[in-house]
Amino acid sequence: MQKSGSSLLVYAMEQIGVKYTFGIPGVHNTEIYDELNKSRLIEPILVTHEAGAAFMADGISRTTKSIGTLVTVPAAGTTHAMSGIGEAFLDGIPMLIISGGTRRDTGKHYQLHQMDQEVLTKGVVKQFFLIERHADIIPTIYRAYDIATSGEPGPVFVEIPIELQLFRGEILEIPPYSSPQKTTVVDSKAISEAIKMLKQAKTPGIYAGWGAVDASAELIQLAELLGAPVSTTLQGLSSFPGNHPLHTGVGFGASGPPAAQAAFKNCDCLLAVGARFGELATGSYGIDVPKNLIHIDINPAVFNKNYPAKVSIEGDARFVLAAIIEGLAKDYKSDRHAEALRTMIKAEKEKYLSTWMKEKKDHIVSPGFFFEALRRLLPKDAFVLTDDGKHTFLTAELMEVTHSRHFVSPTDFNCMGYCVPASIGVGLGNPDNTVVSIVGDGAFMMTCMELVTATAQETGLIVFIFNDGELGQISQFQKIPLNRKTCSLIGKVNFEGVALATGTQYLSLENDHQIDDVIGQALVYSAKNSSVIVDVNIDYSKKTLLTKGVVKTNLGRFPFKEKVRFLGRAFKRHLLG
Repeated sequence: MQKSGSSLLVYAMEQIGVKYTFGIPGVHNTEIYDELNKSRLIEPILVTHEAGAAFMADGISRTTKSIGTLVTVPAAGTTHAMSGIGEAFLDGIPMLIISGGTRRDTGKHYQLHQMDQEVLTKGVVKQFFLIERHADIIPTIYRAYDIATSGEPGPVFVEIPIELQLFRGEILEIPPYSSPQKTTVVDSKAISEAIKMLKQAKTPGIYAGWGAVDASAELIQLAELLGAPVSTTLQGLSSFPGNHPLHTGVGFGASGPPAAQAAFKNCDCLLAVGARFGELATGSYGIDVPKNLIHIDINPAVFNKNYPAKVSIEGDARFVLAAIIEGLAKDYKSDRHAEALRTMIKAEKEKYLSTWMKEKKDHIVSPGFFFEALRRLLPKDAFVLTDDGKHTFLTAELMEVTHSRHFVSPTDFNCMGYCVPASIGVGLGNPDNTVVSIVGDGAFMMTCMELVTATAQETGLIVFIFNDGELGQISQFQKIPLNRKTCSLIGKVNFEGVALATGTQYLSLENDHQIDDVIGQALVYSAKNSSVIVDVNIDYSKKTLLTKGVVKTNLGRFPFKEKVRFLGRAFKRHLLG
């Protein structure tokens, strides 16, 4: 039978469960968009910039069962999208990128957008496919989907030359998609060794990352069985409910909260689940990991990279944890004083939070009071997204997250500009949930025009801009040792004007006494599917634990002479200006 490449592509995307595509139509993908317009299962979403498209696709993949999908033009569309593709690649998020390609049947060179995209994208995708025949389109899309969603997930790039889209070609069949058989076999010897280590441990601890977000039930069961405290990475914050009495917070080293530092102080066996011990997660590698480390991850490449493990177990966190629980539950009884541990964790959390909520202020918004009200007023199943900046770590330290996958943040790629478009993707994929963006003013300006997309799609997004007129995290890192703020002060921006330009509502939050009323009004707008910008006059004067911990950790590694030089320079600059 004769079929156009565009019709075959859209059929294949429908088969793998694509719900939305994100991108901008151009001469190299117009036929694809025409076919998407006919689809009753897929809705193509127009964005203002392909970086926003990639971040939206990322949000879909992190919070729904559908794979985030881009449909872009080659070259410029690809380079624009690469920030979001790179974020997905380093964070382990599945993504499907469909790119048009220049014609290969004319023999002509120097065509519009002609570029070797395989070379261009080599470092940020799991695999690249250039389709050369109509008969290869459907099986290639199926294979790309399987690669993107298997093992450690990630983005896969598929280029379809324009002549395949335009013209019809001979194919023998139009097969439905069938998912490959997934094995759940785990290394029984490694499981036995892990169980033995946990039985021998006096004070075990659990460290959970994004790879554990779908194993929350198993984490809870194991933590309660062991009587063990649970710390998470930033990306894995939602893997363990923040209101559980054994939850201690993000990290447990110098950058970790007091509850975590106290609970993990004498940890003699650490069970790390779906965590890679990356720089951000460990506060610049400032955590002390015991020699008895059990490391579970679906990607064996992460083992022994930064911290050597006694036992490494490759596999899906749910199945590995279930096997460990089954082996432990037979004859294990913890001799740890779990109730004392829970009491200590609760007391340390309350004590730390109290340092952020001393007295309400008339001229500025205190982070402690803001996050207390936000958690109290938001629905429990609301999605909260952050960007890259000081607001990220304030959210991680002060905002309790109770639902798996309901906290989303860029991490290892750590791309500014992520939050607003990713939130739009989350809103489209989860129309019955409230979606909240917490973003710094600098990061907001990078992708704020995607609010046009939010308005067009009636997502009801709430965007809290932490507005301090600076690149907050960097300016603080500059201020501490250098007493300078070089290129980190932002020009005056009228965010009400941005709201007017993008068709969103605008609210100003000036001080602590307005917090409840303003958040309440934002929720009213959101419930009516109207997106709203809330301009928060935030107080950034108090340093986060990450800021203090990272500075301390890195300074401690300096050679003695350099440490003296840096401390001397800081003292002189702060004394003399």
